[in-house]
Amino acid sequence: MKIALLSPAGAMHRYNGMFHKGLHYAPITLALLAALVPKELNAEVVIYDETAEAIPLDTDADVIAITCITGTSSRCYKFADYFRSLGKTVLLGGVHPTLMPDEAAAHADAVLLGLGEKTFPQALLDIRNGCLKPFYYGNGCADIANRPLPRKDLLNKKKYITLNTVEAVRGCNHSCTFCAYPAAFGQRVITRPVEDVIAEIKSFRGKEVIFPDVNLIADVNYAKELFTAMIPLKKWWMGLTTTAIGHNDALLDLFQKSGCKGILVGFESVNQETQQGIHKGVNHVQEYKTLMDKLHRKGIMVMGCFAFGADEDGPDVFKRTVDLCLEAKIDLPRFSIITPFPGTEFYRELEAEGRITERDFAMYDVEHCVYRPKQMTKEELEAGIAWAWKEVYSWKNIWKRLDLTKPRTMKSLYMLVNIGYRKYAREFEIFGADVMSDNSDIPDVSGEYIKNAILEQNT
Repeated sequence: MKIALLSPAGAMHRYNGMFHKGLHYAPITLALLAALVPKELNAEVVIYDETAEAIPLDTDADVIAITCITGTSSRCYKFADYFRSLGKTVLLGGVHPTLMPDEAAAHADAVLLGLGEKTFPQALLDIRNGCLKPFYYGNGCADIANRPLPRKDLLNKKKYITLNTVEAVRGCNHSCTFCAYPAAFGQRVITRPVEDVIAEIKSFRGKEVIFPDVNLIADVNYAKELFTAMIPLKKWWMGLTTTAIGHNDALLDLFQKSGCKGILVGFESVNQETQQGIHKGVNHVQEYKTLMDKLHRKGIMVMGCFAFGADEDGPDVFKRTVDLCLEAKIDLPRFSIITPFPGTEFYRELEAEGRITERDFAMYDVEHCVYRPKQMTKEELEAGIAWAWKEVYSWKNIWKRLDLTKPRTMKSLYMLVNIGYRKYAREFEIFGADVMSDNSDIPDVSGEYIKNAILEQNT
């Protein structure tokens, strides 16, 4: 059996888009799935991550497994239809197929819902045995201990800033109305044994470690155990957390001692009312500058994420947000448009109000407006986010946000990543609807083929 694991990417994040090597690190999902392929299949496995390289149309794999999020779903489906037309068996999984299984089923031989540790190996065995089922349901994977190391040897290491990514905490204890993760996978927080995480980190070359987990401090006691164990490793690590870290000085001390050099924080909005509306009560806008000062004193850089377009946002929100980024010296501001992903509470609210205006999921990339905002027009919202990107990454404001108390090495890293995002900001408006929705590089499949596939699945 020959297996190709695919991760298609939207136009902005594709290898020929705006996210060059310096702005993305090696993914874990496909590398982990590759490690979970049953040994008895003696399978040949390849990985194609479209953020790093093109997905070949002439692959000789006979099983194509595609991971799919909402913003890439139309592209994933076109790849799936194309490879099925060649007689290949196609599996679809990920957040979007989990939330929209019937839609995904029209383009796949099997849809894998939920987390894939159990379902993916079983589907492969069923393919070998000629008994593939149309749907496979994940059981939540309550235990992520003792699993094999991800097959990062299958990734093109030259295409990533680092291969040193590791999962420690799966899930989040928050229920943000716009977040697709809890809608697809639930709110349960699962932690990986600390000794497993440390053993994987010890296998890495170089000092850097990236934790892409959605909330590293969802289980505070676990976080304390993990980062205590990391202190002797003398690594530099970066990860995702919430503003709650500012209220736990003991944990913050452990962050510093264990080598934390950067964190991503979802500040979300400069409007406190928005925090309540999206169920992000942990955020207190009046504390943002204090938090940034505290983190900088610990030598920790911050990527601060803000989402525009909430009902409380008027046309003044863009300047107010940029002003906050400058005043608080947020190292890497990142802006998005709050997006109603299918299956989320936010989606249901806007659908009930008749405010969703865009049904092409290629536009659900969190940088384009797909609904009718309450206090401004769609055009004003998209012009505002484009202005915010350019303004905050102007040379003048890059220097204004620089905290001169940083160590020399951190100032160098600050400039490197800011220059990367400056390029992103300057090219932002190139990616309009025509570019985002263009999948003409994938051959069209006749409508008759798709029609017959749908009929076959319904009988």
